[in-house]
Amino acid sequence: MASADQSSAGRVAIAGSDREPDPQHPRVGDPDPKSELEVTVYLRPRSPLDWVDQEAAKLPAQRRTLSRQELADAHGASQDDVQAVRAFASEYGLDVTDVDLARRSVSLRGTLAAVGHAFEAQGLGSFAHPTAGVYRGRRGPLTVPASLAGVITGVFGIDQRPQAHPHVRFHDQAAQSIAYTPVQVAQAYGFPSGVTGAGQTVAVIELAGGYSEADLSTYFTGLGLSAPTISAVGVDGGSNSPGTNSDADGEVMLDIEVIAAVANGASIVVYFANTSDQGFLDGVSTAVHDTTNKPSVVSISWGGSEDSWTAQARTQMEQILTEAAAIGVTVTVASGDNGSTDGVTDGKQHVDFPASAPHALACGGTSLQIEGGAISSETVWNDSAGAGGGGVSIEFAVPSYQTAANVPTNIDTGQAGRGVPDVCGDADPATGYTILVDGADQTIGGTSAVAPLWAGLSALLNQALGTPVGFLQPQLYAAATQSAFNDITKGNNGAYQAGPGWDACTGLGSPKGAALLQALGGTAQTTGTVPSAAGGGGDPVPSGSAAAGS
Repeated sequence: MASADQSSAGRVAIAGSDREPDPQHPRVGDPDPKSELEVTVYLRPRSPLDWVDQEAAKLPAQRRTLSRQELADAHGASQDDVQAVRAFASEYGLDVTDVDLARRSVSLRGTLAAVGHAFEAQGLGSFAHPTAGVYRGRRGPLTVPASLAGVITGVFGIDQRPQAHPHVRFHDQAAQSIAYTPVQVAQAYGFPSGVTGAGQTVAVIELAGGYSEADLSTYFTGLGLSAPTISAVGVDGGSNSPGTNSDADGEVMLDIEVIAAVANGASIVVYFANTSDQGFLDGVSTAVHDTTNKPSVVSISWGGSEDSWTAQARTQMEQILTEAAAIGVTVTVASGDNGSTDGVTDGKQHVDFPASAPHALACGGTSLQIEGGAISSETVWNDSAGAGGGGVSIEFAVPSYQTAANVPTNIDTGQAGRGVPDVCGDADPATGYTILVDGADQTIGGTSAVAPLWAGLSALLNQALGTPVGFLQPQLYAAATQSAFNDITKGNNGAYQAGPGWDACTGLGSPKGAALLQALGGTAQTTGTVPSAAGGGGDPVPSGSAAAGS
């Protein structure tokens, strides 16, 4: 093999593939070179999607979007590129186990020794993660023969380090809190009435945990609503596995229960993958390009500091999200629960990824007080339980839709960048959501609640408009939609202060759902009556040591 800082003659490094060991994860041994693994190789698209942003500036009913088949035909991988990869795989003793032209992916299987030789993987070792156990890692760049330069845009699966974690926060049940059902939150935010999300499919990306059909039946019976139509899709060996990880189960049930409560007529498909960059990318890509379930909305409540990702992974995820925009799929992403540092302890400010991807709808967090079914106060979420993530990206330039939003420069670099989040919603676990998890009532918050909340709203908007809202940001930042937000002007998430207009704590603000529908070309509507089982027709449900529970 070549040294870590140079490739062999006739080979080139894959752009952005360089990785370094995490200094907090000690090396504990060497992986078995005879062990088998499967890697996902992503290929270049036939042609760029450079028209997407221009179309997204139009009202949804006026846009040109593609079907999934049209996207595959015009912008998927080419057969010639696939054949080149097949020849490369054969040369190095690797099996081609799957080819998906639409996803631009080729799966290769072989021993670790063969895969490492094929891509000149360096520093292969077993490393100990403090909570996830031992994983296989590497260092340095990956390389391919010069003939494949630019053809292969990313290789994932050699390094299996956990890349993402859920942005969910459980409220301390011993402490006093106010809990709401998702229906009550939707009412307070004026979600459109007369629509249920019928005809829409919402994809949910989960990287661990699972859901219980019995819990879902009990929960929705308590709300006076039908249990959702739900199915699971396994990706890279992932599966619906409730009871194996209580925190992840909380994430999964929060996502499903919020979406199905606010868009009760929508179907939900949960894509279970794993926490590596391979699992995350393959999960999102599978959902976006799913020609069987055809989701119109994707909800993501997992992520990690954007500079903890390789450049090849960031590039690949943003490409997948751009493909989603091309077919009219909205992708909502939690912005993180650790304020402006994103939980990184280097003294600098960080934003979370994939929320910082320009084609992700980044969802920040607030602390919400509801009285009589209406908002009595709403401030930036920032307390001992966490704070809404937000700031300025060091990896992505200011997107065109934010040029007039007065996004500040990055505090550490002084450079301009993509501002996070775009929008917000209730995330404070002290004003959290009543959720049933593993047979027990819980009060849960985090920006993990906001991504599915906006996903459910997107499903309602899609049904009301009769066309997908898709990539929303160019419309949301337009002057015509500013009245469709509750502008959050009080509080901070650490380094950034809320104020009038867009800010790096709560973005444009929380939604006024019916007003947003009207701004997008629909008919103004307001929410109807909250079901009595949801908690007193709009009154919050107290929880904690001084209350009867949630």
